Amino acid sequence: MAAEIHKGLAGVVVDVTAISKVNPETNSLLYRGYPVQQLAARATLEEVAYLLWHGELPGPDELAVLIAEGRSERFLAEEVRTAVEALPQTCHPMDVCRTAVSVLGAHHPRAEDHSREAELSKSLQLFAVLPAVIALDQRRRRALPPLEARADLGYAENFLWMTFGEVPDDVALRAFETSLILYAEHSFNASTFAARVITSTLADLHSAVTGAVGALKGPLHGGANEEVIHHFAEIGTAANVPAWLDARLGRKEKVMGFGHRVYKHGDSRVPTMRAALVELAEHLGRQDVLELYDALESGMRERTGIEPNLDYATGPAYHLMGFDPGVFTPLFVAARVLGWTAHIMEQRAANTLVRPLAEYVGPEEREVPEGV
Repeated sequence: MAAEIHKGLAGVVVDVTAISKVNPETNSLLYRGYPVQQLAARATLEEVAYLLWHGELPGPDELAVLIAEGRSERFLAEEVRTAVEALPQTCHPMDVCRTAVSVLGAHHPRAEDHSREAELSKSLQLFAVLPAVIALDQRRRRALPPLEARADLGYAENFLWMTFGEVPDDVALRAFETSLILYAEHSFNASTFAARVITSTLADLHSAVTGAVGALKGPLHGGANEEVIHHFAEIGTAANVPAWLDARLGRKEKVMGFGHRVYKHGDSRVPTMRAALVELAEHLGRQDVLELYDALESGMRERTGIEPNLDYATGPAYHLMGFDPGVFTPLFVAARVLGWTAHIMEQRAANTLVRPLAEYVGPEEREVPEGV
């Protein structure tokens, strides 16, 4: 009897997790039981980091320690800066992230220490320093000098400062931090599962995160937010949506930023991010972006019944903030490293090597011809 094949592991439950879930009754993504839309409205990214790593929201003293330690880790070591600047500007910014994580691991004095205390320390360093990597890469591609991190700014403020050279206004800051909180974790997605598989071999944390970055690069996972803004550029204005969409669907090509394997009634994160996008676009006087956004969303719903996912809302938001399209997925990395590292620690605490089977469909056993 042929084995039942679950392509893409669709519907297969491979392990347990206490980190996040989508509540089917409310269609809401929960981080450690808390609805992510509530966290985006009421918590800072640093509080969400603590929650994902420790299981509960921090008290004032715990939060103060995490913030102080994180701010001390923001500054880019010379060996990482040298490695980034040595990479060709023709490579994708995700290649830069992947390389930087690997370099950080190679130089970390406790790279092979798998104790929880060491894993937390490495997780915090990655979270703290990735903004410097991403900001450096965008600035070098624009022929701008790098900017040092500032320990007097919050996480999101410092990120935008290092990238653009000015402290952001409150509207941009809220939209940016909202996007990072919404991106921080999403259960056994492709990149998180990749990180857990690598961890299951007892490889080090940086190897697992490097593999996760590679998985996130693909347009069917993290790269979709970048593709959304390319769609917008091709379409031009809301009036052009029907013709563009009919032609694309007629060629049976995907429209990126739509659909999700987990959500059956639309991505629960979208309303929160769309509200942030609306506030940002109105603040900047870019009603044209909202009109295009709404026209494409309506067109997809009418023609296919497929709803947008989080990438559809973050792409235009990051564009309005001034990020280059290639940087959109690295921004996803900066947030999702929180979820990845939480899962790495959870996997290591109750580890079993991940080693699935495959149904062989090749030739039966046969002899190698003599003389070969």
